[in-house]
Amino acid sequence: MRILLVEDEKKVSSFIKKGLEEEGYAVDLASDGEAGVMMGLDGVHDLVILDINLPKKDGMAVLRELRQKKVTTPVILLTVRTAIEDKVIGLDTGADDYLTKPFAFQELLARVRALLRRRTDAEPPLLQAADLTLDPSRRLVFRGEKKIELTTKEFALLDYFMRNPGRVLTRTMITEHVWDYDFDSMTNVIDVYVNYLRKKIDTHREPKLIQTVRGVGYVLKTE
Repeated sequence: MRILLVEDEKKVSSFIKKGLEEEGYAVDLASDGEAGVMMGLDGVHDLVILDINLPKKDGMAVLRELRQKKVTTPVILLTVRTAIEDKVIGLDTGADDYLTKPFAFQELLARVRALLRRRTDAEPPLLQAADLTLDPSRRLVFRGEKKIELTTKEFALLDYFMRNPGRVLTRTMITEHVWDYDFDSMTNVIDVYVNYLRKKIDTHREPKLIQTVRGVGYVLKTE
């Protein structure tokens, strides 16, 4: 899952970004409203965390513009305002949730999970490919009866593969969904992580599920 964080306070944005990345999310950061609109329109994010008090363009204006341009991505508003009227305006403008600063990170995380669940309720709770099983809610992976231990980034990468079985995923696609805007796609990090996954998922097992499509990318075979 990829999240856009629009927040101009460096300490706050660093704290939120680090916490979300530790939970396995890819996080892109915009530090003003104009950048927030530009990045929010690219269609690659699963959720937006949007501060109201922003330079260049405030959060309400950002939200209004995104909704006017038919962006349906869920939005959590962050603000120091506590008045009920402000919350009502935010929700009426198109926000899906509202969190008042200061807040506990665990509360933000719970709200993020809740909104993302709404988007994926139609999907099966378990992802399956041959005898490989991934449980997104409990963050567990099994190959047959054996539990596979994965790092946060490995889990996110496998989750993306298993939500796109049989589809060739280019390095650009993987970058957009598992890493963030600051990631240098010219490095071999993606290939390294795919190899990590292969060692844990496919070594001494058949069929080999993660395969290379030479010159294009990778595919998770289901047969």
